[in-house]
Amino acid sequence: MKSLAVSLAEALSMNFENLIFEKRGALSIVTVNRPKVLNALNMATMNELREAFTAVRDDAETRVAILTGAGEKSFVAGADIGELNKQDPVSAKEYTHRGQAVLDLIENLGKPVICAVNGFALGGGCEIAMACSFRIAAENAKFGQPEVKLGIIPGYGGTQRLPRLVGKGVAMQLILAGETIPAQEALRIGLVNEVTAPAELLPRCEAIAQKIVGNAPLAVQYCMEAVNKGTEMTLREGLYLEAVLFGLACATEDKREGTSAFLEKRAAHFKGK
Repeated sequence: MKSLAVSLAEALSMNFENLIFEKRGALSIVTVNRPKVLNALNMATMNELREAFTAVRDDAETRVAILTGAGEKSFVAGADIGELNKQDPVSAKEYTHRGQAVLDLIENLGKPVICAVNGFALGGGCEIAMACSFRIAAENAKFGQPEVKLGIIPGYGGTQRLPRLVGKGVAMQLILAGETIPAQEALRIGLVNEVTAPAELLPRCEAIAQKIVGNAPLAVQYCMEAVNKGTEMTLREGLYLEAVLFGLACATEDKREGTSAFLEKRAAHFKGK
């Protein structure tokens, strides 16, 4: 069986069949590249996403990743229906678990993953977007969980992440009606953070990424852990986790550098230690 560990150098040298992998200093950009089928997800693409984000996670230089889709029409338009049609109950459960594991990797990478939604984000596409740290959408983007129209339910976390992002009632409406909503409505309900002109989508994501890169890497990681894990806890438990992570942050070289730089009125130089 192929090892799950993939170095960034290996990822950059791979001829991915379904992805484009780019490295720009501290930023890695992963693009789903199946524009002829609107970047629909098959298991081969999910496996490549696992390899790419494992490499991002393990690369010390990469501080932020951007995930987007190729072309002007679609981020990810959903699952590969032909592949899905062949699933029986046993293989479908395994199919779902494997996909969920990839999204869990993205969500808990320890590094921010910004989703640049450049078009359709339907079904599995909407689910991948929700697993990212946050979402910036182009004006032409559309979102939805239309699985009920195919006689199935969301299988990559849609029934769990969508209510946590937009509330139970709104999530129920979207999932049960199979509605597709435009970018501005996604912004209104809190599914996306911002909406931009298509030409400004990647530049805006890169600008946000550079702001994050300027901050202390361990502090960013601990903030993500506190938010991701805290939402699964009671308030009391979440506050305890926050206090523990605050203590860990105070033990880092970056904390000493950050506070010293502030007092000395100079720019901080963080090392992630």
